[in-house]
Amino acid sequence: MKKLYLNAGGFDAIFNDLKDSFNGDLIVNNNEYNLVIKSKWAKGTITGVCLDNKMSHLSFDLVLNQDVSLSIESFQSAPIFFAYCEDGRLTHSFGANGEKKSIKKNQTGILSNTSVINSVLYLESHKHIQFSLIGMPTNVSAEDQNAETISQLKKRFMSESGNYFYAGSQSLKTAQKWQELKTLPQKGIVRNLLKKIILKEIIEIEIAQHSYNYIKTFEPILNLAVKQINEIKRISNMNITEVIIAAGLASRHYLPRIFKEKYHLSYKPFNQKLAS
Repeated sequence: MKKLYLNAGGFDAIFNDLKDSFNGDLIVNNNEYNLVIKSKWAKGTITGVCLDNKMSHLSFDLVLNQDVSLSIESFQSAPIFFAYCEDGRLTHSFGANGEKKSIKKNQTGILSNTSVINSVLYLESHKHIQFSLIGMPTNVSAEDQNAETISQLKKRFMSESGNYFYAGSQSLKTAQKWQELKTLPQKGIVRNLLKKIILKEIIEIEIAQHSYNYIKTFEPILNLAVKQINEIKRISNMNITEVIIAAGLASRHYLPRIFKEKYHLSYKPFNQKLAS
């Protein structure tokens, strides 16, 4: 197995490390990096761009002649990575001795690492592998234009241990956005602007799909319950759970979670008999 190590530097450092490791040819144009590899180690391309909001995008399209492990240092910017596997299989572990988990063809993987342990990617030899990574930094100032999005990302995709990993089937919406990204006809600044928009849309889709989608469904009902609960007390003998279940909108298990998520309140006091 060929073992590679990437320092958590800028894009120049990352691509120069990859260039040296695979003995490839690197072309940089309009902040887009294109590494073409035709060596004894592999054949294929690695491309990437780092946008003005520090969001990064890398695509790997390779056939390796030897198994490869790619050990990546923790980034100071604490990015959350979204991985999309189009062909082959991508395996990941936190540390060389950590549990290995795979992202298979047509699957999405999400990972974050704020610990001192390296993230390690494992790539199989003699098999075509094609995958993309979006990196979104989370160590930003409160005035950052993406502060709200980053707050949601940290809430969904970070854990107290410092290591977070998820793998699951790719959604239709996400697949459509990736197809848009692959078929961008423009070049230069316009291309990067469109790419930035699509990448942000992909991240927003992932946030929505990993949120409690019931919040949007129940938001008008919950707002009414909170704002007008005194008035409702005079006309109903039912509690909120009974009202919503009777309407066929949800089971009793979702409501406490929604109250905590939306209003940061305990659900129990609101679930008393409204006419009591």
